Amino acid sequence: MEKLLKYRGYYGSIDVSTEDNCLFGKLQFIRALVSYEGETVVELEAAFREAVDDYLATCEQLGETPETPCKGSFNVRVGHNLHLAAAVSASQHGISLNDLTRQALHDYLQQHP
Repeated sequence: MEKLLKYRGYYGSIDVSTEDNCLFGKLQFIRALVSYEGETVVELEAAFREAVDDYLATCEQLGETPETPCKGSFNVRVGHNLHLAAAVSASQHGISLNDLTRQALHDYLQQHP
């Protein structure tokens, strides 16, 4: 299971480079490439927080809105048969395909936190 750093609503990866003998990562769930590194976990966490703060400050200086991680919509390619079966099932239960998907994700996350 991959561990993630969290700060100010942003998430960051934790990776290891044995060649460079360092830890490194990048902000997750946004398009902008924001990376950081450190030699210890404490340094990596500090560099991650600094990277988030720098990203937000840069956006403010440029007059841009910072990206929000996972803005609330995504496309899922499930194939024709699963898509059709889900649409039919949702219709038969009087709910939308979005509601069916939300409920399925919710149920999964309750069982696999």
